Amino acid sequence: MAIHGGRIRVLKDVAPRDGGRYVLYLLQQANRARHNPALELAIEEANRLGLPVVACFGLLDGANGFPEANARHYAFLLQGLADAKAGLDGRGVGFVMRKGSPAEVAIDLAGHAALLVLDRGYLAIQKRWYREIEAAVDTRIVQVEGDVVVPVEVASGKHEYAARTLRPKLHKVWDDFLEPVAARTVKHQADGLGLTSAIDVTDPARVLAGMSLDTAVAPVKRFTGGETEARRRLKAFLKDGLSGYGNGRNRPEAAAASHMSPYLHFGQISPLEIALAVRAAEGGDADDRGAYLEELIVRRELAMNHVFYTEDYASYDHAIPDWARKTLAEHAEDPRPHRYTEAQLAEGQTHDAYWNAAQAEMRETGYMHNQLRMYWGKKILEWSPSPKAGFERTLRLNNRYFLDGRDANSFTNVAWVYGLHDRPWAKRKVFGTVRYQSENSLRKFDAKAYVRTVERLCAAEKGS
Repeated sequence: MAIHGGRIRVLKDVAPRDGGRYVLYLLQQANRARHNPALELAIEEANRLGLPVVACFGLLDGANGFPEANARHYAFLLQGLADAKAGLDGRGVGFVMRKGSPAEVAIDLAGHAALLVLDRGYLAIQKRWYREIEAAVDTRIVQVEGDVVVPVEVASGKHEYAARTLRPKLHKVWDDFLEPVAARTVKHQADGLGLTSAIDVTDPARVLAGMSLDTAVAPVKRFTGGETEARRRLKAFLKDGLSGYGNGRNRPEAAAASHMSPYLHFGQISPLEIALAVRAAEGGDADDRGAYLEELIVRRELAMNHVFYTEDYASYDHAIPDWARKTLAEHAEDPRPHRYTEAQLAEGQTHDAYWNAAQAEMRETGYMHNQLRMYWGKKILEWSPSPKAGFERTLRLNNRYFLDGRDANSFTNVAWVYGLHDRPWAKRKVFGTVRYQSENSLRKFDAKAYVRTVERLCAAEKGS
């Protein structure tokens, strides 16, 4: 089945290099061996040119590591890469992993490539890598989007105000993009190229131990990285969790979550694969499937739209709309009955037992249910010395502990706490007309059952 033309961008429109030894694919955003349109395009082109395919990965480390990434994030990433390598080996695709930025590794290996294929992410650091590659590589470069259902520019040519403005644009075109990506047969094996991988990712723990990382935030037991595990979890969710998802998704104790967000963040599963599986699932009704697709496509791709069209999405002054900054500034001096330091917040040392439980779940297991994430963020705004300080604290804690931190969804959801993609509400102390969330919101679910669940999860992480 042909790859949708809307997913493909030619970054350097020149002929493939004569005498190239292989087609190179930079495995960067889509870290998987299946349901990956960039990889499938690379295989198509290699078959046409009579060449093998080599996938490469650049591992950032030490002072040049990925911003804010720590041992927790890298453990999950490396587990996923080990799984991806096994899948690539099984298909006859070469895999080369070296230390360096993705741009540095791709530029070096592209010197002997007939063609370079990139996948695509929307964060500023990723866009910078693509620019570096485009400037330095002198052969044909093609980029293929495989980590959203509808590519950002196809859905909208501007920053969208809210989900309600993006939703109809997505619905108008998403059926065209909801087509499966078939696995192509590799006609020319890569095992005779003699390329060596400087890093043996088949032992992820050993690779992790040899890296210079922040180890204070440890890897977790709750989640194992890789496309194999992602698909296992998806299958279990479709069997046991999709039915009732529409009503249960906002109740943390209902176990209705799919837990796909870490796997989506690291590109270990495709949103297209998930969407097609949800559409075809026997469990659940139309409302359940619609509710899930709303989260997977509309809400997630609204976040992609935000980071793509916002120059400095990590900045309070640029990410938060004018009306929200204005009202928060007007109430910045309002009395705050509770104030906590960032260290107290990180350790869950507040007067609010339910907030502390949510923080413990994030700190110890790398995950927090969406319903609690919103409450968690609103309380940090309320308990911080200023709105800007609250925004910066929320983002730092989010990116440090969540497995899916440092993600378009993370930057967008933190900004939502401060008014992004929202409207003015009734005026309150501290918040002004930014939406407030009180302890009464916890009555919508069994908060005590949630605390007990978190206690069990944290005990499991500690091996007790």
